[in-house]
Amino acid sequence: MKNILKKLIPRFIFDWYHTAMPLLGAVVYFFPSRKLKVIGVTGTNGKTTTVNMISNILEEAGHKNAFLSSIKFQIAGKEHPNMLKMTMPGRMVVQNFLRKAVKEKCDYAILEVSSEGIKQFRHLFIKFDTAVITNLSPEHIESHKGFENYKKAKGKLFQATKNTHIINVDDENSNYFLEFLSEKKYIYKIKNHSTHKEVKFILPTTGKNIKFLEAENLRVKSDGINFECQEVLFELNLLGSFNIYNALAAISVGLSYGVDLETSAKALKKIKTIPGRMEEIISQPFRVIVDYAVTPDALKKLYETLKEIFSPKKMIAVLGSCGGGRDKWKRPLLGEIAGKYCDNIIVTNEDPYDEDPMEIINSVARGAKGKAMAILDRREAIRKALATAGENDLIVITGKGCEPWMCVAGGKKIAWDDRQVVKEEFQKIN
Repeated sequence: MKNILKKLIPRFIFDWYHTAMPLLGAVVYFFPSRKLKVIGVTGTNGKTTTVNMISNILEEAGHKNAFLSSIKFQIAGKEHPNMLKMTMPGRMVVQNFLRKAVKEKCDYAILEVSSEGIKQFRHLFIKFDTAVITNLSPEHIESHKGFENYKKAKGKLFQATKNTHIINVDDENSNYFLEFLSEKKYIYKIKNHSTHKEVKFILPTTGKNIKFLEAENLRVKSDGINFECQEVLFELNLLGSFNIYNALAAISVGLSYGVDLETSAKALKKIKTIPGRMEEIISQPFRVIVDYAVTPDALKKLYETLKEIFSPKKMIAVLGSCGGGRDKWKRPLLGEIAGKYCDNIIVTNEDPYDEDPMEIINSVARGAKGKAMAILDRREAIRKALATAGENDLIVITGKGCEPWMCVAGGKKIAWDDRQVVKEEFQKIN
């Protein structure tokens, strides 16, 4: 019914509706963002982790804050899960969240800002004080009708934010974001990092208030990562060198608000895990890792990181791809990446919405070029992976992370949690 209405109703009617809702929310909740310093975090990957890191840093510095991520809502230390399955909710939800943050006397609010949220004008009537870009790679291409439009959607957050911009200049799209005007810019990178190609960034000629943050002396371990910034040691319990970029973004936010590096180091060391992000569920006799990783870039980095850290005897992948007409182009590419890095591959159901789930599965499996096994039932797929794993093997389950639902035909949602299913099925074989 929703798709039929979209075809029948002119686009500008939807635009009016999407504009009216955040305006109505801002009016109803008395323009709450004017009473907060709002930090918007956008990018293809790493938004959730970066939001959590920023919150921890500001808390460590003694500031009361609120944050909204794809995982949860948290206001002044009180949290509840984000059950909406939306990174940046609409229908006045964000304005209501900000109003609650004001009532709890928060100083800051940190928001995940998605390109789809921007496309539907959910960022409007929010006074952003700081904009952060983590990285950019192809995603939501069909929805935005091309990568350039996707990039421009992200750029609208920077266009709307006049105070502080925080930019990863190791990302090949960084020059686009550097062009937007702001009072202050914080740029960050990793020194002589061999795993990425050199990016030549161009600093804007207007504005001299530019600060530079660089990580060096990296050490990637099986229980975390260490690096240094300006001779301050940062010890993270999170896995993967890509989390250094997330940390640098969060540290830059802290610096922009007067939080010193030593305080940020203390805050980041306290983070034990980010739910559903490279989260280890089983450690013996084999490992099971659950991760969100829905983009080709994220999946590639995940597999590379796990191989580098654990050197598993065999790596078993359980993956799928989202339905609902979303990014069909990436389905065979996800399978191809799994085929390159993993020994055994099980392609399964993820969030088919109204699409035929077997068509999605077969599209992903084709990319693996005969190396993949197709199992429609996701629980059965996880059970099969556990049954075939041996000592020192590693199972990596991607696509959903800690999402609480599986979205199927007819707008129905089935309660789901990859982590819980892993624990339940592991108990059955032990």
